[in-house]
Amino acid sequence: MSDFLEVRGLVKDFGGLTAVADLDLSLEEGGLLAVIGPNGCGKTTLFNLITGALPPTAGEIRFRGQEISGLPPHRIARLGIGRKFQVPGVFTALSVRANLDIPLFAAAGARGLRGLLRPRPAPAVIERLLAVAGLADKADWPAGALSHGEKQWLEIAMVVAGRPRLMLLDEPTAGMTLTETEATVKLLQSIRAESGIATLAIEHDMDFVRALGCEVAVMMRGSILCRGDYDRVSRHPEVRRAYLGDEEDVESAPC
Repeated sequence: MSDFLEVRGLVKDFGGLTAVADLDLSLEEGGLLAVIGPNGCGKTTLFNLITGALPPTAGEIRFRGQEISGLPPHRIARLGIGRKFQVPGVFTALSVRANLDIPLFAAAGARGLRGLLRPRPAPAVIERLLAVAGLADKADWPAGALSHGEKQWLEIAMVVAGRPRLMLLDEPTAGMTLTETEATVKLLQSIRAESGIATLAIEHDMDFVRALGCEVAVMMRGSILCRGDYDRVSRHPEVRRAYLGDEEDVESAPC
C-alpha cells in the first residue's frame, strides 16, 4: 500500500446526486496514473476533493501520511499538490517568462512586501523550464500570443515551477492537434524523468493515454471500475462500449 497518495472510501454527495461513490485510489511517489471515464462520472469532482476545492461527504484522503480531507486549498497546495485545469489559466498580458516567475517566487515563500525584496529566481531555472516546455524561443512573447497547445505547456511548466510533489492534470491535451499531443507526451515523460513529480492525469484521448505508457484507472459512476495497463483496461466491456463504440461483450482481463 502506498503512503504517498491514499484515497479511501471517498464519497461526495450533492443533494440527491452522488458524484463520487466509495472511491479508493492510490498513487506511489513518482508514479504516473491516467484516470479515464465518460463525462459526468466524477473525475473532476475527485480532483476538487483532493485539492480542497470541495469537502468530502465521507472518506479520507491522505498525502504523504497526512490527512488532508477538508483542508483549505492553499494549505493543500503548500503541502506539495499542484493542479492544472482543463482551460489554460495563464496570465495572457504577461510574458511567458513572467508567468514562470510567479510560481517560482511563490515556491520560495516570496509573498507580500518581503517578496519584493527577494532576488529574482535563478535564470538557469527559468531557462530550463522554458526549454522543457518547448518555449525557449518565445520567452518574451505575451502568453496570450501563444497557441492553445503552447498555453497548455506553459501552464504545466508553471505547475512544475511551484515545486509540487504531486501534479494533477485535468485533460492536458484538450483542444490540441495531433502534433501537440505527441509533444505533450514527451513533455510529461521528461518532467517525470528529471523531477520525479508524481502525476495524476484526467484524459479522454485514448491515443494519448496509450502513448504515456502508464497505469490507467477507469472511473464509472463515481468509483474506480478497473485499473491496470492500457491493454488490460481496454479489453473491459464497459471501456470498449464507452470509448470504442463496441456493443459486443468481450472477455475482460481482471483489473
